[in-house]
Amino acid sequence: MAEFLPFHAPEIGEEEIDAVVDVLRSGWLTTGAKARQFEQEFAAMVGARHAIAVNSCTAALHLALEAVGLREGDEVIVPTMTFTATAEVVTYFKAKPVLVDCTGDTLNIDPDKIEQVITPRTKAIIPVHFAGHPCEMDRILDIAGRHHLRVIDDAAHAFPARYQGKMVGVIGDCTCFSFYATKNITTGEGGMITTDNPDWAARIRMMSLHGLSRDAWKRYAAQGCWFYEVLSPGFKYNLTDIAAALGVAQLNKSDRLWKTRAHYAALYDEGLRDLPEITRPSSAAHVQHAWHLYVIQLDLERLRIGRNEFIEQLAAENIGCSVHFIPLHLHPYYRNTWGYRPEDLPVANEAFQRIVSLPLYPKMTERDVQRVISVVRDVTKRYRR
Repeated sequence: MAEFLPFHAPEIGEEEIDAVVDVLRSGWLTTGAKARQFEQEFAAMVGARHAIAVNSCTAALHLALEAVGLREGDEVIVPTMTFTATAEVVTYFKAKPVLVDCTGDTLNIDPDKIEQVITPRTKAIIPVHFAGHPCEMDRILDIAGRHHLRVIDDAAHAFPARYQGKMVGVIGDCTCFSFYATKNITTGEGGMITTDNPDWAARIRMMSLHGLSRDAWKRYAAQGCWFYEVLSPGFKYNLTDIAAALGVAQLNKSDRLWKTRAHYAALYDEGLRDLPEITRPSSAAHVQHAWHLYVIQLDLERLRIGRNEFIEQLAAENIGCSVHFIPLHLHPYYRNTWGYRPEDLPVANEAFQRIVSLPLYPKMTERDVQRVISVVRDVTKRYRR
């Protein structure tokens, strides 16, 4: 039997190793010049005026909500088809995440459902660019503008993605990226916030390091000073130079990494095109898909097995898969705390039964992709009705 093909493996080359070794030899390991370089180069790549590096996308979302003034009792509109961090950060403020259903094709938040849940307490919308396919931002921004709401993009999947020619990172009020180990570029753990608002950028930077006064991170450097002031009770969300060195190296080859993902997605599209039992992920003409995930949907009416059994069959052939995501409204916390029932958000509830994320990452080879296609085809044909 062929060796196990994991769902994901990071592509780390000599460039990343050399960059990290250089930082280790420099004697400055925590937030410093390398983190600032990463911020500047990332901001330039997406076209944003400001970028602040932090230790996770969760931290980025938390800081962005704090900067725009979220308060206890406020409400934030969040898609149910996302990882828990998107809604979890809302609860940090004792505010309420209001879950919204997805569309059946992209699995992004459904703009038609947003306005129905807006109340006088609604403060912001957090669109999640699921799998790397940008949300319908023109419609979301129109809704937000008419109701005086902030838009904070959860772009954990969406680097480098474009919507109507604009990079994700300059569309909403703030945009939050993830550099977790599985993401399109990685720092191991890490995140970035981009914004064009200088006041929010200054607030986010200050709050990311305990609410200390400007450039407090330099206090142990030659150009620094021991004196600092606490301006507000902040958080410990800064990104280290060790992690940022990985980020700079990954950013330098991010276009090649994305092109490889897009190429493999096209191979999957071609290899699975003629299977009526499988719906391939869609990609609208007006977007550049980041291809963080390749999520198929099974037509269970045409198969004699369910989604879980389908994954088990792939695992039996040593192919790792995953599911993105278990919708938030199906989790015990959201059911018990906010009273959600499965049928409240029916599109996500139904899609969850059918979705499978196939391996998609640059460290794969074309042969790996063809192997996955072959196994998916075999399992589908074996169990079709």
